[in-house]
Amino acid sequence: MVAYQEFVSLSRSPDSEERGSAAHLSALAYLHHVGPADEQAALYAALIGFLDDPSVKVRAALAYGLLHSSEAPRPIMLALLHDSAIISRAVMQYSPVLIDADLIGLIKTLDLSMLIAISQRTRLSPRLAAAIVARGHNSVTLRLLRRMDVALGDVLLSELAVSLADQAEMRGALLARRDLPAAARLMLVQKVTEALRGARIVNGALPADRLARVLRDSSDTALTAIGEREAGREGGYVAALIGTDKVNTRILLHAVVTGHVMFFAECLAELAQTPRSKVFTLLESGSRVALNALFSRCGLPEGVRNLMVRLVLHARATDLADDAGARHYVVTALTEELIAEHGGAIPEELEEAFAYLSEQNILLARKAARGVMAAFAQDAAGPMALPPGMADQQLALPAA
Repeated sequence: MVAYQEFVSLSRSPDSEERGSAAHLSALAYLHHVGPADEQAALYAALIGFLDDPSVKVRAALAYGLLHSSEAPRPIMLALLHDSAIISRAVMQYSPVLIDADLIGLIKTLDLSMLIAISQRTRLSPRLAAAIVARGHNSVTLRLLRRMDVALGDVLLSELAVSLADQAEMRGALLARRDLPAAARLMLVQKVTEALRGARIVNGALPADRLARVLRDSSDTALTAIGEREAGREGGYVAALIGTDKVNTRILLHAVVTGHVMFFAECLAELAQTPRSKVFTLLESGSRVALNALFSRCGLPEGVRNLMVRLVLHARATDLADDAGARHYVVTALTEELIAEHGGAIPEELEEAFAYLSEQNILLARKAARGVMAAFAQDAAGPMALPPGMADQQLALPAA
């Protein structure tokens, strides 16, 4: 324990290191004081006195002692906030005593290092985060986007998605946020699709027609997956899609085939202007006639309605969300039924649906085959033996 006379000697020393030790001890003594009020007042006066010390080291020692405490005196922390840059930056970043009103007015004039310091505070309100973003420093904005504990709000995130959509790093940070609004997420996914389509490494890896199919299938999956997550929320995602003609036969088929049945039901409820609960009941247990009537209210042509009814009936008995083999079975069954029913001459109103099913048949066959081979490899007891007579057979290579 430091005696009073020793403390006085340290605080009046010509050596800034000793005065700094006295300032730090005063801060700790104030924060941990238990005793009469006059002692607390004396310690507070000592802290005030160190604010006028000409040495930055002394004032920094005082700040360090008070920096992380919520019990630090606000007047002293506010004074240190306007001290030299090294002290001010630390107080901005760490002091829990400061509130938004203390910082919001400073943000407009702070340099980059100070903005970074504020952006690293343990707690940032949406208002303070928005003020930091408004400064337009992308490096600081990126830091905030990567902080999942900072709520930025739907409006700000949507604005950032529009303004930063062409920057790959920003797109990645925005898409990683779970609180990104659905419409903004879909827009960014479309930007990613465009970027992939224009990338030379992607163009060189796949033929143009196959690349177009892969990207279109990925975009459809993203659209329905976002809708599946948004199902039941009051965001208007499905209504916006329908209003911009982004929900068509292909999307409805894709939603069921990929197991995004909640999104599928939301689309039907919005198209038919029917309560969700009634749509769910019909999809789970409705008869063919009831399902056909529902799809009729959605405005689907007769051939598409019949196809959708068959798809729903198949989906009731299979797990389309996780089982690629089940998806392949359903798509194959629908394709064969269409060919058999129309004798190979697919009607014009079903051409889009048939083309989609044919594409999915190839993709799902590959996925299912990979799953079968993986399972076989795990279950196989030993190496596969060659047929008799082939073990000693030698291959003859043609001459160059």
